[in-house]
Amino acid sequence: MRIWCRRVVAAALLAAMAWPASAATVIRDAEIESTIRAIADPIFKAARLDPASINVYILNDDKLNAFVAGGQNLFINTGLIMRTENPDQLAGVIAHETGHIAGGHLTRAQDAMASAGTSSIVGALLGAAAAVAGAPQLGTAIMAGGLTVAQRGFLAFSRAQEQTADQAAVNYLAALRMSPEGLLDFFRILDTQNLRISSEGNSYLRTHPLTSDRIAFMEDAVARSPYRDAKPDRSLMLEHQRAVAKLDGFLSNPAQVIARRSADSLPDRYARAVAYYRIPDLDKALALIDGLIEERPEDPYFHELKGQMLFENGRVAEAIAPYRRAVRFRPDSALLRFGLARALLEQGDARNVDEAAALLQEAVRIEPDNAGAWRFLGVAEGRRGREGPAALALAEQAVLLRNRKDADFYVHRAQQLIKPSDPSWYRLQDLSRAVEEIEPPPQRR
Repeated sequence: MRIWCRRVVAAALLAAMAWPASAATVIRDAEIESTIRAIADPIFKAARLDPASINVYILNDDKLNAFVAGGQNLFINTGLIMRTENPDQLAGVIAHETGHIAGGHLTRAQDAMASAGTSSIVGALLGAAAAVAGAPQLGTAIMAGGLTVAQRGFLAFSRAQEQTADQAAVNYLAALRMSPEGLLDFFRILDTQNLRISSEGNSYLRTHPLTSDRIAFMEDAVARSPYRDAKPDRSLMLEHQRAVAKLDGFLSNPAQVIARRSADSLPDRYARAVAYYRIPDLDKALALIDGLIEERPEDPYFHELKGQMLFENGRVAEAIAPYRRAVRFRPDSALLRFGLARALLEQGDARNVDEAAALLQEAVRIEPDNAGAWRFLGVAEGRRGREGPAALALAEQAVLLRNRKDADFYVHRAQQLIKPSDPSWYRLQDLSRAVEEIEPPPQRR
């Protein structure tokens, strides 16, 4: 997996950074996002929240951290995901963060956020996440926003709010007949690390103070729970293992992954396939992924990874078939559709353009904030000779990226090409108003 570097660091973020910070990037991956949603969405529902209204972002940061910010936005570090041993531990953390959302703790923290400059940081995070939602890098790849996440000052909740969120998490898990032991296990992981709460210490402990009272509360909650002996769902356990293996393969040292994951289990072979691809040793990588496909011929993510391997090694024509299979088995995934569409466009065969455009039209319907998909839709429409829809799609991308100059240009271009009788005219009016809300770039002296 390459890291696609697209710098979208906001000046406001840089101005707000009065403390040491660590670089982080946003990851887009269809499989990992699906796994996290499979864990999180039932918890959101148990909290009487609409899952569709909550955005979940994965940050490529090895620190053990998760936080909610800027409204109903949940950020989870890869370091936390990779450190969890089963889906119940990850579910416990998500349930706790959901407790903060449902408890209105974010609303009460607005004044503190403003005084600490945290609102600027959140704005930059969300802007970067939008920018990389469909950058020119494929499904499993890291979409790097070049953003910087300031670790200190991010909604450090009070002890009372932490206790309330813990109680809420226990209630949500009980509603799902899940054991609260996963959250207790996570607390123990934090506690046994014996990390100092300082600028060098653990990010999660700085924003979520862990006290002996909280651990005692969770121990009592586990003892009282009628579901304390409940085991994680077996299929979800494998999904979690695969997500961790995939992150390991893409983010860890490839040679170490190959040595450490030498077993014949599916997750270990998956991690090795990614590691060999990164070395790169394409022959060994393809042999492993072909073996996994033979075992699970209808698995969309194995086909997607094979497509990515071939595409990024210049074998674009060969990549189309596995990408097509991935979409066939998971047609509701905008990222998989985007991957196939890009391969079709990159192949350069004019006969593929209509199919690519149709794939991208559906991708932006599913994910209307996918800036990269809008960009490639503009390219596809342009190749079809449809200049009005092309300008409209590129205007959508520019608005998502808060690029006032490009947005002005493409909206003006679309106004010249799209007639009031066209159904897309109404969307063009919405975009025209959206452009006015974008702050123009500062004038150079």
